[in-house]
This record gives sequence, C-alpha cells and structure tokens, in this order.
Amino acid sequence: MLKGRGLQKSYGDLRVLKGVDIQINKGEVVSIVGASGAGKSTLLHILGTLDVPDAGSLEIDGRDVFSQTANGLAAFRNSSIGFVFQFHNLLPEFSAIENVMIPGLIAKTSQDKVKKRAAELLELLGLADRQNHKPSELSGGEQQRVAVARSLINSPLLVLADEPSGNLDSKNAAELHQLFFRLRDQFGQTFVIVTHNQELATITDRRLEIKDGMMAN
Repeated sequence: MLKGRGLQKSYGDLRVLKGVDIQINKGEVVSIVGASGAGKSTLLHILGTLDVPDAGSLEIDGRDVFSQTANGLAAFRNSSIGFVFQFHNLLPEFSAIENVMIPGLIAKTSQDKVKKRAAELLELLGLADRQNHKPSELSGGEQQRVAVARSLINSPLLVLADEPSGNLDSKNAAELHQLFFRLRDQFGQTFVIVTHNQELATITDRRLEIKDGMMAN
C-alpha cells in the first residue's frame, strides 16, 4: 500500500528526517511512536503528501506520488488519503453533515450522492441524531467522530491520524481507538496513526518507533 525510501527533511539547519524507510501493507493499522521532536508528525505529513521530502521516494498504491503535478497531487490527496488530526479542524459555521461532505464536494461528486454517504457514515459512527448540529453543539468525542467520518467520505485507500485521541478523555479515547479497527474490518482501509498513547500503540498491528529522525525498528 505504502512504501517510503530514504525520506529526508530539513527545516533550515535542523535535520528532522535523516533517511526514513517505511512500508505499510494494505489493511494494516500501524502506530508510529517516539519522543516529541523525533520527526513523527513531519513523517506523517510527507506520507500524506502535505509536505514534500528533500530526498527519497514515496509510493502509494504503486504510484510515485511526488512525480505528479501540484494539481494532480492535490486531487490524489483528496480522493485517496483521509486525515484525522488532534484538533478536529471542523468548520464552526457548518453542521456536522456539511463538514463531512466537504472533501466529497471538492472531488466534484454529486451533492445528493455525497450527502447520502455522509449520512450513512454519521449513522455508522453513532451520530445520526447529531448530523444537523454545529461543532459547538457537540462534545469533544462527537467532534472527533465527525472528523473521522469526514476522513472516510471519499473512501480513501489510506487514513492518516496525528494524535487523534490527544484531546479526548480516556473513555472517548478508547472508543475512538476501537473505532479505527472496526472501520478497518468493515471498509478494508489502512490506518497509520502517530500517537503518544501507549495503550493505542500496543493494540495496533505494528508499532514503529522513530528516534532522532530515523526508524528505530
């Protein structure tokens, strides 16, 4: 599903990634752990094509992603990669279902089809009765589930999560972690999760550690 080779990234004189090799198989739930500043989020942003490496290559589903034009890369990212962040990044002026629909509308899928899919996802995530509520009317756990639904709206190959349970209490965090596995089993999606949560890291299919800009295992 995903193969990165020799990924390097520096910001000025700071070398953040020093030649990372990573391979993720289809349908895996993989955690990436490491100390703050080790390069976890930088790596995730490169895997999600939100940032470009200084050196190295990245293939997703057999495609050399960084050989595409900027427009081609943006279209690929929107259709093939879902994102879940620690801060859910929901737009406050839109309802839950409207937030979930946004990537589908960007992909130029018909509004009726996107709305139907968004409603199905929100029902699957236990939010059928909250779909017309705005983010300020939702709990933290509900907001994060809306963000998960948004990440799935285009049926992406890959879902990348950066500290997804970092702002949740232990009960909501545990529920979110189990949700990732349920979604993998139901939709066959591949999940790569950067986390400080050792409980989550322990239950994933594989746990990768990054240390000083390199893979430690």
